Amino acid sequence: MQVDDALIDKLSRLAMLHFNDLEREQIKIDLEQMIGFVDKLQELDTTGVEPLIHMNSHAGQLREDVPGNMLSREEVFLNAPNHDGRYFIVPKVIKKTDQ
Repeated sequence: MQVDDALIDKLSRLAMLHFNDLEREQIKIDLEQMIGFVDKLQELDTTGVEPLIHMNSHAGQLREDVPGNMLSREEVFLNAPNHDGRYFIVPKVIKKTDQ
């Protein structure tokens, strides 16, 4: 694939991005490198290789849900700037409006 100014213009229009001349040249270099990398991958013989859904075999494996160390109520409120011993006290963020 040829990376030229027309391609950069089309991609920038589709992405709704604007580039100055320096950025345009850098993007052209980057695109050429990416396309070269993909072309290099096309040279690999992948016959007999199953397509992957995940990059490793550990994807989707979850650990056992076991409760760990619990904090006491006093420990929970140690760093709280404002509390009443049972709850955190925070500024009101939802204001009631008359309908």
